[in-house]
Amino acid sequence: MTLRQDEGTDSWPLRPWIMAAICAVGGLIFHSLTDHHYPDSVPALRQAAATFAAIATVSFVMTVEQRRWLWSIAFAAGWGAVVALVGWFTAGYNSNPTIFEWPFLSGVFAVLLAAPLFQTLRDEGAWRFPYTRLHTHAWTDAVIGAAALVFVGISFLLAWLIAGLFDLIGLDFIKKLLQKDWFGWVLAGFAFGAAVGLLRERDALVATLQRLVMVVLGVLAPVLGAALLLFLLSIPFTGLTKLWDSSIPATPMMLLAGAGAVLLANAVIGNGADDRATSRVLRVSAQVLVLAVLPLAIIAAVSIGQRIGQYGLTPERMWGVVAVGVAIVYGLAGWWVVAKGRNGFDDVLRPLQTKLALGLCGLALFLALPILDFGLMSAASQMHRLTAGEVKPAEFDWKAMAYDFGPAGRARLKLVADSGPPDQRKLAGAALASKSRYSVEEDVKTADSAAKLDQFLRVNPKGATLTPAQRDAVAATPLCRVSMCVVTMLDDRTGLVAGQSIERGNLVLNRIRMDAKGQWSNEYYSFDETADGTGAQPSTAAPDLTTVPVEVRKVERRQLFIDGKPAGKPFE
Repeated sequence: MTLRQDEGTDSWPLRPWIMAAICAVGGLIFHSLTDHHYPDSVPALRQAAATFAAIATVSFVMTVEQRRWLWSIAFAAGWGAVVALVGWFTAGYNSNPTIFEWPFLSGVFAVLLAAPLFQTLRDEGAWRFPYTRLHTHAWTDAVIGAAALVFVGISFLLAWLIAGLFDLIGLDFIKKLLQKDWFGWVLAGFAFGAAVGLLRERDALVATLQRLVMVVLGVLAPVLGAALLLFLLSIPFTGLTKLWDSSIPATPMMLLAGAGAVLLANAVIGNGADDRATSRVLRVSAQVLVLAVLPLAIIAAVSIGQRIGQYGLTPERMWGVVAVGVAIVYGLAGWWVVAKGRNGFDDVLRPLQTKLALGLCGLALFLALPILDFGLMSAASQMHRLTAGEVKPAEFDWKAMAYDFGPAGRARLKLVADSGPPDQRKLAGAALASKSRYSVEEDVKTADSAAKLDQFLRVNPKGATLTPAQRDAVAATPLCRVSMCVVTMLDDRTGLVAGQSIERGNLVLNRIRMDAKGQWSNEYYSFDETADGTGAQPSTAAPDLTTVPVEVRKVERRQLFIDGKPAGKPFE
């Protein structure tokens, strides 16, 4: 008795072992390419090679059959090469080489869409995509992939349990092996490949689980359908203002709701007329869900349009525009199929969804390739806002220009640093000189503070001056940026800065000091160090530092000493 869903597909008893071996080798190769010393990053070329190994391995084991197995090799190698090239480009796009940029994720999404399309094409042996077979492959791949990942987790738990048992009797070789990074990748690959092989050989059972999942999801369709209907009917009375004022971003919430509607609607309509739900309530709910996608997408479009109008373009917002566009297309298609098919709308929707899947796969691949430069468009948009005075230089997103917009962003920064307005040159130069994206914001604030320091700086005693290095150290504190601050130099190597880090905040002290190499730095100086013997703390309410007397006093204290060493805090 065969356990294969497609009776025309031959059994392959050795598949689990072959797939486990392939994935184990793939895991070892992946580790060898990504192994490095932190905090150094992996070179872009090695990241691309590791991507090829991961994508090609997973694509092959998820799609291969004995029938036309060479096709699976070509599919896996082709997509592995495409995504690796995309990763190589994205890793070199920004200053910090990382492969996990939006184009790379778009390429991975394209692979996920392409896998069931390829499996259907392979089974048919021609450019045909019967909906039943395509839909079955998509759901089966999702179930097998999720189950295989769960099996990987269980395998690690079992491995650590066995290691713990042997460790109890003094044999720690398994524990030490599990602590090796390379072995973890080998074990993960072996477990994943074995699970995929076992489940693929028993995909008739997986199909039963898939139908069970669809039944459960179908039951949720009336719940989401009623909720979305009430939500959309409430909008004319509540307006959209509360959506914009909410702490939850409206655009991703609308898109997530639309994706949920598509998922549950497909669970109800099934693979075909014989597979769709017979309950009228479920089928009406599926209609409502399909119709709800368009208004949700329109709300998302208004939301992201308002965001772009307020803050300009960024790559993330442009990808959001793409997602909203896809949702609008699907929503329009949903209204068309309901108008055309009425109660039998699903018969019209299924073949249309196949075409939409092909188009979406092609769009994801196109956007992954280095054809459209969202960073270039975003840099132009943000610089227009800056030059038009829509945003103050101190509030401008210099970090995004330096680290998120690619070569175009840094080129614009260099142009500003070389020939921009005086108040912007130092800020652009500080952003370009920052060593990482995590320090650029503070570097820019320091540069802005240095340019405006004389507006807030008071040096004590009156008439004293600071050297350029001391001024830079003071500017690096957050205390001379929003209100008056007082700098009191205790000697040539140490000074105290008193001020507020936020408007109407408490009085805060920072200490600036010069090290043995002549470099100045600053640090927080706690009021605890000035506590008196009673333990009472001085008031931290900020006085008017413009005129208030500031002085250094000698204070005599009494403290307990034991064996010539101080014990405890001063008590007087």
